[in-house]
Amino acid sequence: MDILVENSKISPTVAHATFKREFFPHMDAMYNFALKLTNDVDEARDLVQDTCMKAFRFIHSFEPGTYAKAWLFRILKNNFINDYRKKSRGPSKVEFEWVEQSITGDEDSEPAFQADLQAETVNEMLGDEITAAIQALPVDFRMIIILCDLEEFSYEEMARILNIPIGTVRSRLHRARTLLKEALTTYARSKGYV
Repeated sequence: MDILVENSKISPTVAHATFKREFFPHMDAMYNFALKLTNDVDEARDLVQDTCMKAFRFIHSFEPGTYAKAWLFRILKNNFINDYRKKSRGPSKVEFEWVEQSITGDEDSEPAFQADLQAETVNEMLGDEITAAIQALPVDFRMIIILCDLEEFSYEEMARILNIPIGTVRSRLHRARTLLKEALTTYARSKGYV
């Protein structure tokens, strides 16, 4: 990583200390955010790794004492959007286990991978219907719901992370919640909430 900060205005030692002090405490939150955005353990890990690399590379532009979590989430959000755009232009990803099961006709066999414990915990906390409804939202609405309702960022913090005005944060959040409400009305009735 020292190579990454060679051209920076700070020494590698200071960069490492700043990274450890300011950014390490937010790694779990970054992973949770990435997991909720991608709904894929491997993609979430890759997204967090790419975010850490960029954060370290541009650590000279971070002002110590400011809100490091929001700075990291903004980098993560930008990485996610860039990856999303690349994938939407490219061929879709196919799971090898699914192809193998389709060819052999053995749908009862367990896939070779095991789900990450944290992913299972997130899905259990939210429930399958709620997780599916959030994942079905368009990316901008999904992101705002995750940042506000799950990560509990303030409107000002979300505006900085997403690089949009506070009014846009409010309108997107309202629209996202309306879409979720419409998607989950039947589920809420079946659980006795409506």
